[in-house]
Order: sequence, then C-alpha cells, then structure tokens
Amino acid sequence: MRDCERFDLIWITSRRSAPKGVAWLLAVSLAGACAPDLPPITLALEEITSPAGEGSGEPFLSSFGDTVYMSWLEAVDGGGHDLRFARFVGGGWDAPGVIASSDRFFVNWADFPSLTRGPDGALWAHWLERGSEGGYDYGVRITRSGDGGLTWSDPWTPHEDGTPTEHGFVSTVAVDGSLGFLWLDGRSFVPGTGGGEPAMEMALYFRLATQGGPAGPETLVDARVCDCCQTDMALTSEGPVAVYRDRSPDEIRDIRVARMRGGAWTAGTLVHEDGWETAACPVNGPAVAARGEEVAVAWFSASGGVPRVNVAFSSDAAASFDEPVQIDEGSPAGRVDLVLLGDGSALVSWLERTGGERAEVLARRVERNGRVGARLSVSVSSSERASGFPRMAEASDGSVVVAWTDVAEITPRVRVARIALEHGGGGQ
Repeated sequence: MRDCERFDLIWITSRRSAPKGVAWLLAVSLAGACAPDLPPITLALEEITSPAGEGSGEPFLSSFGDTVYMSWLEAVDGGGHDLRFARFVGGGWDAPGVIASSDRFFVNWADFPSLTRGPDGALWAHWLERGSEGGYDYGVRITRSGDGGLTWSDPWTPHEDGTPTEHGFVSTVAVDGSLGFLWLDGRSFVPGTGGGEPAMEMALYFRLATQGGPAGPETLVDARVCDCCQTDMALTSEGPVAVYRDRSPDEIRDIRVARMRGGAWTAGTLVHEDGWETAACPVNGPAVAARGEEVAVAWFSASGGVPRVNVAFSSDAAASFDEPVQIDEGSPAGRVDLVLLGDGSALVSWLERTGGERAEVLARRVERNGRVGARLSVSVSSSERASGFPRMAEASDGSVVVAWTDVAEITPRVRVARIALEHGGGGQ
C-alpha cells in the first residue's frame, strides 16, 4: 500500500452503546499520510462513566501527580447550583464532593469555574458570583481546601476595585510555592477617581495567592484585551507564561503571550500575526501547555474570513514561536484545548461544525515539525453555546481524559472519555 493510502487503526470502545468488553475497529485515513516517516499511531477512545448528574455543565479538568481533577456546575432542585468535583485515579472516579452551593453563581457557557491542585498540595477552586446590580456585574471568588476537599475556606476576591463590572475568564499557574490567578477585568468601564469618561476597555490582571489569601498587589498585565475570550497559563522552566486574545486600536484580535520574569510580566508579544480584524469578541480563547522550555499554543482565528484552528510550538519558553500548523477539517467553531505530550507532540481538541448547528468534538495529535495525525471524533455535539468548551487533562499513565457537555437530550449532562495514545515504530 502506498504511503498516501495508509490508515491508522483506532479502537473505539463505548460503554454507553456497547456491552462491556465489546469494541469496534475503525479505519481512519491519516491526515498528512503522504509523509512516509510519520509514525503510526493507535488512538483508543473509551467513554467512561461520568461523575456528573443530569443538569450538569461547564466542566473543567486539571491534573497533578497520579490524579485528574474535574469540577463542574450542576443544577439542584429548588434553584441554584452546586459547584462539584471528583477525582479520577486508578481508572475510575471517586464519589463527587461539593465545593460550594449558591443561587448567585454567574453561570455562563464560556466563563466557567475551575479546580486546581496548587504547589502547596492544597486544592484551589474559583467560581463567579453575581453582584448586586445584576447583568454583567460579577466577580471572582476563590476558596482553598487543605484536606483534600472535605472542607473549604471562606471565599475571597482577588480584585479590590469594587466596581460593578465583569471579572472572570480565570486561569491559574504555580509560582514559587504560591498559586497565581489571571483574570479579565472590566474596572475601566466606569469613571475613575479623577473623573472624565471611562476607558471602556477590558484589561488583564494577575495576583498571587497563599494559604491566607491574596499575596502582594494586583498586577496589570495588559490594559486592552479582547472582552470575553478565555485566558490560559502554563509553567515553563523559565517561569510562568500567559496567553490571551489581544485587542488593538484597529480591532485586530490576535493571540499574545506574556512571560513572568523576575516577578514581573513582560509586555505581550504575538504568537503569530494573523491580522484578524473583527469588531466583536469571538468568545474563543487560546490554550497553552508547557514542559520545560517546550511550549505549545492552540487558538482559533478567522482572519480573511477563513476559520481555522492553529497550533504553534516554541522551544525557548515562549520567547519565540515557529510558524503555526492548521489542524482543523475546514469548518471549525474553535473552543480549543491542548495537552503537551511526553514526546513533544501536542494533542489538540476543538469543535468542528458539520452542518447547521451540528458539530463534533474532534482531537488530533500534531508534531512540532508540522506533521498531523488522524482526526479522532470524540463525540457528536452542537455548535450551540450550551455545548460549552470541551476540556482535556493528561493522566499519569499517559492517556488523556476529555470532558464535554452533552446537549443532545433535553437536560444537558457532562460526559467523559479517555484517549490512549500508543506510538508504533516503522511503517505499515
């Protein structure tokens, strides 16, 4: 068989649709298969029982050591929501716990809570809480558990401006034994103490936290960024990096990266000059992952009216990036996430439109030399807002856990699967 006709073999086991132990072998054509030295890859997708119940959504995944953590929001009888969490360890989920319960959560398809294990071994969670003026008056609330989630501290707020504006799209990173929080901040949408017209610009702020709460001042990272795109952070061997969608005075909304050096943030630099001019926020933030000096960033762009999902690699702790690789199938909706694997390649997930409001959650491995592996369909989905943002995290055995919100039924529910990646040697 010619190299261009090679196929990857993908074992797909679905506990939802098959008896235990039954599997199907599917042949999926290999993207870029004309490259004869692309190593054959076997991707095993197994849907696993989700700890989330009916009425759940907004999943978030993180990993630390041998454990993958998932948090999500779940509607409760009588109104309001629980912010719940569970651990995936040893091939299964433990019993879910509750971080907080409230009827004042700001529940949003794109701006979701998180759960992270900090460098101190404690669990840290954040959620968004509505202010007294309603609408987009909401703030970040942070809590910590030093006993594995049995009890949680009184929540506190990292921003001290006190304005009835949007504060959200939070990401976290370890910094010298502390945990750093990055968020979008709308304080400049109200007049300053000096009077005059407000700047009406969303800004990017950062603050460290320790066991006792905020540590040090709030730090301005960028004074003008896109209004409602997710942020992301990663820890390199040279220090933390933050990625976000910028907003120039000419309404160019490309992806920038800022680096923390010596306790201060560098000015954001472009990951790639897409030149995407748009008058409205696309609600489509980037994702970043790092191992040592190796960094990968994935993002959505529609410059020139052409939607695409790009991935770019750096080998110098995000000081510079190679030319991006486009990995989508031609009609992406974005909503990216990625994991940087031990061999230096990245596993990227995104939402691909398949007609109307139909979509698929797809995943694909991409190497830093530009070669891409076979597309893997994780689930049929929807491009509606309610389907949210699929999330991924690497487990200790090298597999990748992926979570998404299933909106196929009347009541949404978070579903979970595991992707195993097995790298073969030689050609077929």
